[in-house]
Amino acid sequence: MDFLNLAKRRYACRKYTDRKVEREKLMQILEAGRVAPTGANRQPQCLVVIESKEGMERLARCTRDFGAPLAILVCADTTEVWHKYDGKKITDIDATIVTDHMMLQAAALGLDTLWICMFKPDAVREEFGLPDEVEPVNILLVGYGDGEPASPDRHDTTRKPLEQTVCFEHF
Repeated sequence: MDFLNLAKRRYACRKYTDRKVEREKLMQILEAGRVAPTGANRQPQCLVVIESKEGMERLARCTRDFGAPLAILVCADTTEVWHKYDGKKITDIDATIVTDHMMLQAAALGLDTLWICMFKPDAVREEFGLPDEVEPVNILLVGYGDGEPASPDRHDTTRKPLEQTVCFEHF
């Protein structure tokens, strides 16, 4: 499958079967996150894999889990931050790129995902023992979707046309 078709296939899955994600597939997803580009190659990502029943129950106290059998808590080590010329810290950007790589790798493996940014950061920090310098950025739910996946053609009507989002040479 070429990249554009893969990107169109991926959708926000909000209902999962209880089928476990195979270890080999999980390791491929984590490897995709490992090779993701980060600012100055600082690699500030810290990933917490949550797959036990107890772990998913702890996660459910922080956000909705939609019945997923697996979650990857994507965090950033703020001591590894790279600063741009304007002083902007890009750990959130780095963690987001890592999440995107893992999400697309999961889709390539026939798995479904949901990217969650709405969670209680203090609850996540407490439930998963994050040290002060490690900031939770987002959560990636992973599993086998239950039900009909969203159509890859949905982007024709749910996304703005290119001419509304792209300029050439000048705004």
